[in-house]
Amino acid sequence: MSISECIQTTKLIASPGKGILAADESDSTIKKRFDSINTESTKENRRVYRTMLFSTPNLSNFISGIILFEETLFQKMDNGMTIPEFLLQNNILPGIKVDKGLIDLAASDNEKVTQGLDFLSDRIKHYKEAGAKFAKWRCVYNIGTHKPSDQAIHSNSECLARYAAICQQHGIAPIVEPEILINGHHNIEECAQASEKVFSDVFSALERHHVCLEGIILKPSMVIAGDECTTQAPPEHVAKYTLKILKRTIPSAVPTINFLSGGQTPEQATLHLDLMNKLEDTPWNLSFSYGRALQEPALNAWAGNSKNIRSAQNALYKRAQLNGLAAKGEYSQDLETETVTY
Repeated sequence: MSISECIQTTKLIASPGKGILAADESDSTIKKRFDSINTESTKENRRVYRTMLFSTPNLSNFISGIILFEETLFQKMDNGMTIPEFLLQNNILPGIKVDKGLIDLAASDNEKVTQGLDFLSDRIKHYKEAGAKFAKWRCVYNIGTHKPSDQAIHSNSECLARYAAICQQHGIAPIVEPEILINGHHNIEECAQASEKVFSDVFSALERHHVCLEGIILKPSMVIAGDECTTQAPPEHVAKYTLKILKRTIPSAVPTINFLSGGQTPEQATLHLDLMNKLEDTPWNLSFSYGRALQEPALNAWAGNSKNIRSAQNALYKRAQLNGLAAKGEYSQDLETETVTY
């Protein structure tokens, strides 16, 4: 029963032309974003902002799931309905970030490992009772001299696999997120090499831990040059390199690949996804699980002012709509200037 629940959830997440809104920013991350609009990051302001996003009219046209931060999972809408109840009533699956963030990997050269496995089974059970249908765990990898190291790759793969197995044991579909960080001077070829090593190792670990691939959601980074690289690959190359590495490393049993935006602009993230879907058919659904690349225009439009709610919701709906088109290979950059229609 638990695995069948996971498979059903992944099928709903993989609905054609729909993707995931990542709204699971940690307190420190959302504080930085609120600082950028001169708004204090209080518990109530975070609730107001996030419920504003979730109540965007017809958001389920393009969003099949929303990843929540733990605080948000237990908060309520203005009408007193819990946020998970509200999302489910509006045909959006609620998810939950379950990792506890990054710590230094002992005896490594400033590499990171993700913590949070202690008591994870108990927490997953609690989150499911609160309404969560899927979960997310993020691991990160730096590219540099001798990085990512085998030590970092294996340590994080083991964490991702143990987390995924625990989720599936409780009928919660796991998002498996191995993020190759965009920070650095590396070129696209170096990113491709690192991505191939990481993704291959992750799936070896998933196999060792008997994770059902039909019941997971893969959330990888795209293959892209570092943000400090002097030679940035054109969008077509990002799409081709990403597909090449996915075909080498990702089994066809995985139902859906929902990319993270990972430091790209909203427009770049949409264009790259669209080009991948235009290039060729794949055994997986290729879609999005964007945070800042979906939220940034809405955050700036809102600016902490209740008078701007409709403008902010329009901005979110438009980006969701454009990414929904990109998930079907039907996006055009000309659409960026068109008016939102619900």
